[in-house]
Amino acid sequence: MEGDGLDRVVEERIRALPCWRGSIEISPLPGGISNESYLVADQARRHVVRFGRDYPFHHVYRDRELMTARAAHVAGFGPEILYSAQGVMVSAYLGARPLCAGDVASDYRRIADLLRRFHIAMPREVEGAAFLFWPFHVVRDYARTLSIGGSRMLRQVPAYLELAEELEAAQLPLPIVFGHNDLLPANILDDGERLWLIDFEYAGFSTAMFDLAGVTSNAELPADIAEDFLTVYSGSRPSFEMRRAHAAMQCASLLRESMWAMVSELHLAVPGADYAGHAASNLVRLEEALDHYRTTYGKRLK
Repeated sequence: MEGDGLDRVVEERIRALPCWRGSIEISPLPGGISNESYLVADQARRHVVRFGRDYPFHHVYRDRELMTARAAHVAGFGPEILYSAQGVMVSAYLGARPLCAGDVASDYRRIADLLRRFHIAMPREVEGAAFLFWPFHVVRDYARTLSIGGSRMLRQVPAYLELAEELEAAQLPLPIVFGHNDLLPANILDDGERLWLIDFEYAGFSTAMFDLAGVTSNAELPADIAEDFLTVYSGSRPSFEMRRAHAAMQCASLLRESMWAMVSELHLAVPGADYAGHAASNLVRLEEALDHYRTTYGKRLK
C-alpha cells in the first residue's frame, strides 16, 4: 500500500494501467479542485496520472482536452502525453514548479510572451471541430444551471446576468486566437529554464482578452503591472479602450470563476474542495475589481 491518503480503488486503477515499466510508486498531487492527479514513478521515469470525467455543466469534454494537450506538446507548451484511456490521461512529469500569484507578478513579462506565442502557434496544431470559449456565454449558461439546480445563490443570478451584459458591452472586436482560458497561477509551471502550461479543460478559440484578464486578475496584479502586461503582450502601449476592455474582462473573469464554483457546488464533490469558500473569495475580489473598473472607466464610453 502507498502513502497515507491514497484510496485503494484509485491505487488499483493506477496499477492496472498498461503503460508502466516494472514496479511503481504512487503519491497524490495536491491542488486540484475538480480533478484528481497523482505522481507515479516506474522504473523508467516519473509520470502524472490525471483522472477526470466529462463535465457538461462546465462545458468540459475529455476528448477535447486530450486533443489540446497533445497539440500543446507538439507546439512546445505542454508535457508529452504518454497514455490515455477513458477518464484517464498520463503525461510526462516535468519536474517543474507551479507558480503562485507572487511569481506571476515578478515574472509577468515572460508570461506575457508565453501567452502571445501560445495564442499564435496553437491554431496550427489543434484538430477536429472548433470549440469556442466566450466567457459571457459561459456566465449565461451557468445562470441557467444554477436556476435549474436550485442554487443557494439563485437570488443573485439576475444581478450577475446584468453585470455580464455591462462587461460584455465594454469589449472590443479582436482577432480570434486559441486561448487557454483557465490561467490560474498554478496552471503555469517553471522548470528553471522555461515556462509550461498545463490543464487544458477549457482551452479553445477565444478572445485573447480573456487570457490576458484571467492571468492578471487571478494573480491579483496591481493596475500598473496589469497595464504593462498588456504592453508586453501587444508590443505597444494599449489604448484607453483596450485598457477599459481589459479591466472589464478582469471583472468578467472573476464573475465566471465565482459562478464556476457555484455550479461546482451543485455537481462536484472532490475531497477537500471548498466550492462555497472559493465562490465567496472570488466575489469579494470581484467587488474590488468592479470598484476599480467603474471608478476608472465607468464615466467614459468608447
